[in-house]
Amino acid sequence: MNPRSILVAETVWRDIESTRAVTDEQLSILHFLFGKNFERATRIVDQRGVKRISGESSGRFIFQVMGESRRKEEYFCFAEHYCACYSFFYDIVNRGEQLCCKHQLAARLAASLGACTDVKVSDKQLALLLSKL
Repeated sequence: MNPRSILVAETVWRDIESTRAVTDEQLSILHFLFGKNFERATRIVDQRGVKRISGESSGRFIFQVMGESRRKEEYFCFAEHYCACYSFFYDIVNRGEQLCCKHQLAARLAASLGACTDVKVSDKQLALLLSKL
C-alpha cells in the first residue's frame, strides 16, 4: 500500500473515532483500500468478536479477535502494528501486499465504534499474556 493510501486510511480512522459512527462514504473508502479484508473485519465486529483486554492499573491493552474458520481461533493483535495470525506474517510482513490483516481491521473498527467487549485483568496477567506472544 502506498503512503498516500495510508494517509487516507488514517484520516478516515480519526474521523470515525471522533464521531463513533461510520458514514457510507467512509465505508466505501475503507472497502476500496482494504477490500475483502475489510468485509471480513466488519463480519467479525458484527458478531461481537473483538475483546479489548486491559490491565487494570496501567491501562495497557491488547485485542483478542476471533477468526472466521470453523475452529473459531482467536488471535492477539495490536490494531496498528501486529497480529499473531498466519496472514499477518505471510501477506503483510513477507509479501508486503497488505497494510494489515482482517483481525487488525476488526480491532481498529470495533475500538473506533466502541464495539469491543472490554475485559479487565491485572497488569501481571496482561504481562503473562503478552509474554506468550
